[in-house]
Amino acid sequence: MLLTREALLSGALQQFVAAHGKVRILSEEELCCSRAQVLARHPAGADLWIFAYGSLIWNPTFHFVERRIGQIYGMHRRFCLWTPLGRGTPARPGLMLGLERGGSCQGVGFRIAADTVETELDAIWRREMVTGAYCPVWARLRTAEGTVNAVTFMINSRHERYAGRLNDEQVVEAVALAEGPLGACRDYLFNTLEHLEGLGIRDRGLRELAAAVRIRRLSLAQAPGSGEACVEPLA
Repeated sequence: MLLTREALLSGALQQFVAAHGKVRILSEEELCCSRAQVLARHPAGADLWIFAYGSLIWNPTFHFVERRIGQIYGMHRRFCLWTPLGRGTPARPGLMLGLERGGSCQGVGFRIAADTVETELDAIWRREMVTGAYCPVWARLRTAEGTVNAVTFMINSRHERYAGRLNDEQVVEAVALAEGPLGACRDYLFNTLEHLEGLGIRDRGLRELAAAVRIRRLSLAQAPGSGEACVEPLA
């Protein structure tokens, strides 16, 4: 399963989740209603900003006309959503990033042209809101060029897949070992960290987690009878 724009707009991702997952997916009516609620606070005929803090940074799957590095306050990035399908399995679920209350978060703001807002939000909603695990919210995004209002996706703490406050060891174990149809959970972490640092964004928590995950992978490779070669650098 590839997470592409085509897979989103065709409904292939929703069909895949419905066929293989054991979670309720949002109906077309629910998706439309959710988007309409967000757009009700957006000026008609204006460009719209999306704030990305995870995989949207390195695989946006939507069209945009400008990208800015920025920071929001009152929310922080954390691995807090179980994924038993995308980058994990029911037997060994992975973890995905979400925004939790408190602190701040640096990421990327994408500006969507006014005449494409409806189409591009459709693609974004079919990706982020498949099961309602996130809540779309407006946030003030501070950038070097000025402050803008942006839509971002906060974790839905009432959702069945919300992981709550896991300890560091639980997060490392899940991220290091889980793999699913969209790939290894650790690659999701490594890609996010690589692209953040490529933009000059430092996230000490993610960097420490990546180091711990690599050590865990190394311990597996060195275990007697593992038969696994370690090819991941420690730096």
